[in-house]
Amino acid sequence: MRKAYLLTVALFALAFSLASASDPAPLQDFCVALKDYSDKSAVFVNGKFCKDPKLVTADDFYFSGLNIPGNTYNKVGSNVTNVNVDTFPGLNTLGISLARIDFAPYGQNPPHTHPRGTEILVVLEGTLFVGFVTSNTDNRLFTKTLNKGDVFVFPVGLIHFQVNVGKTNAIAISGLSSQNAGAITIANAVFGSNPPINPDVLTKAFQLDKKVVKYLQKEF
Repeated sequence: MRKAYLLTVALFALAFSLASASDPAPLQDFCVALKDYSDKSAVFVNGKFCKDPKLVTADDFYFSGLNIPGNTYNKVGSNVTNVNVDTFPGLNTLGISLARIDFAPYGQNPPHTHPRGTEILVVLEGTLFVGFVTSNTDNRLFTKTLNKGDVFVFPVGLIHFQVNVGKTNAIAISGLSSQNAGAITIANAVFGSNPPINPDVLTKAFQLDKKVVKYLQKEF
């Protein structure tokens, strides 16, 4: 009898832990995020306070400016303009976002991951060389050269990149299966962490000379 009771408790605990392992499906039509949290009557959903539905207007579901090119004058030659819940409150609880990516000639969006979303990319202008790497232990690389109108998908959490291989500027639009998919740029995270990772760790992990590791940490 005691064993049956313990088993029942364990199953309930497992069920509840699985139920809380991801965001619940929205139970309302929308939940426009509030930037001002002074309204104590607001409801907190998925990391944001929600605007009173009676006060929501069409402007809460509108975003403009994605036609404006991003500044690509930087070390990597690219710029990402995010349209996520932080810049577009109407996306809250809807599970989607997007981004405009501008590339200078031979610029790149360096290897990175989106821990909370799959990405689908469409090329609007130019030619991009793109790819992603599968998880351990295969670490299989998939690559493709994309031209205007081509579409490519990057599975959630996998390291991927995009490179402009043309002599002119390139533009792409990415759709993401999260209101805030997050982004971890590999080089920045590894060599530019705050505080820095102990160089001995990176020396062994990347099989590099310690001087090279310290140089890279200064660069990032």
